[in-house]
Amino acid sequence: MDAEPPQRQFQAWRERVGHVIDVVPWSLDSGKPFHAAIDRYVVGDDIVFTDCRSDAMLLERSLARISTDSVRNYALHVFVEGDVDGVTVPSSTHRETPAAAKFVALDLGQPVRMHRNDCRVLTFFVPGTMVQEVFPDPEAIHARTMQPDSPIAQLALDHTVALGREIATLAAPAAERAVRDAARLLIAGFGKQARLSGGAGAAARAAMFGQVRRYVQANLHRADLSPEGVLTALRLPRPTLYRLFQHEGGLGAYIRHLRLRHAADDLVRYPHLMVTDVAYGVGFKSPSDFTRAFRRAYGMSPQEFRASSGTSGKPV
Repeated sequence: MDAEPPQRQFQAWRERVGHVIDVVPWSLDSGKPFHAAIDRYVVGDDIVFTDCRSDAMLLERSLARISTDSVRNYALHVFVEGDVDGVTVPSSTHRETPAAAKFVALDLGQPVRMHRNDCRVLTFFVPGTMVQEVFPDPEAIHARTMQPDSPIAQLALDHTVALGREIATLAAPAAERAVRDAARLLIAGFGKQARLSGGAGAAARAAMFGQVRRYVQANLHRADLSPEGVLTALRLPRPTLYRLFQHEGGLGAYIRHLRLRHAADDLVRYPHLMVTDVAYGVGFKSPSDFTRAFRRAYGMSPQEFRASSGTSGKPV
């Protein structure tokens, strides 16, 4: 970006990374120099590894943006210099990280807003199938953060730092092996943090998580779908079910968040379907309940979201 005049550097960076994520204009003076550089390595058919140095910035993938692009992979960020704070997930639970983090995992199919400080960050863009090796529901890795305070996290950090130092000199097969190994180490670290890896107990929890997820997906259209109903239908221990979905704010919040995400997809995919029908189709008991929940989660009404995504439907 340094080749650009100072007043163009920030905008040039926005254009450079805009195919993946939006860089939000904030308190930056438009005439102030903005320093950023990125090296990008395509590994095999399904992974991209990047090495980025930049000044502080605010990044966002909004629901409206997600509805209009096809980026659906997972980003595993390792901050080898600086860190990230303020990772916010607009949803029914509005999760936000409580402290700065060195590792951040994102599902690029879900909305997020993230404030990065001045940093050097190494990022792995990987497919859902790789995340699913540890997380039965890969979407559950979204917005998880981690510090290098466990053996596996420290090993992942060391391996990633070495990779960033050496990748430009590695032959293609060696680079691919090193990138895949580092990405799997990171996912394993997030899985261990979520108690989804290591031992028969972890395997049982992963199986239960998958069982609940499949049941919820199959019954999402039912207005009477509830945590109590899931407990009764699957005969699972209440404390175990609570722990499995603690990161989501509980199973009830997970169900509502999933309903809202499916509704957002339907609003874009079926522009002539009435909002009322979308609401009932994903299990909301009334259009007013749906509209309130949608606005609370995403800051706009379903009609406003549909308009922002470039589609239009019939009146409610």
